[in-house]
Amino acid sequence: MTGDLDLAAILEEENLLNLVDAMKHLGYKSRIPVNPRGLANPEVRESWKREKGLKVFTFFHPKKPFAEVDILIDEQISFSKIWGDRVECQAGNVSVPTASIDDLIKMKQQLARDKDLSDIAALRRIKALKEKEE
Repeated sequence: MTGDLDLAAILEEENLLNLVDAMKHLGYKSRIPVNPRGLANPEVRESWKREKGLKVFTFFHPKKPFAEVDILIDEQISFSKIWGDRVECQAGNVSVPTASIDDLIKMKQQLARDKDLSDIAALRRIKALKEKEE
């Protein structure tokens, strides 16, 4: 399994600017040498996809090398669908909304990076085990 965090966000200006500000506040920096506030501009995102081949925008933390955060910039599955299909997972006393296994598989298939392909195999095994339990 990979050690990054994949985030699906509503790709609207105010929301993305708040996300960028939060990442900066937490000490994260853009993996590529661009102003991350460009995320809020759909034309800039499109140029990044076209010219740089970006599928995700990655933030990294200089003091935590494995603490990467990938923001999905190509909304192949709408945020509202992901949110509607979400699964609540417990982490201690906190309920964490996560994408369903099926939505995760679809998102990772669209990204199709090596790490996503290995994640898909693991997700399919988890899904099979869950179905067996039911």
